[in-house]
Amino acid sequence: MSSHPTDFQGSVIDALREAIEQQIHDSQATVNGGGGHFSIEVTSPVFAGMSMLASQRLVYGAIAHLMRGDAPPVHAVDSLRTRTPAAS
Repeated sequence: MSSHPTDFQGSVIDALREAIEQQIHDSQATVNGGGGHFSIEVTSPVFAGMSMLASQRLVYGAIAHLMRGDAPPVHAVDSLRTRTPAAS
């Protein structure tokens, strides 16, 4: 894990998970990482029938506020997987 300068206070992992689960109906998010780089896996029935790109756009939309600014807490999402509960 590398060092990533940010003025964010609190757990970035918790903030990512909470943002995703609040914005994407009936979702469960697993977030790992640190130092500005994170891996995210999200399961939700909302993704049924969506393309991978469309489902990933929903996730990025939910966390965009954590990626903005001069010193955002999230520098990169190194891995993003979306799936429906049936695909678990």
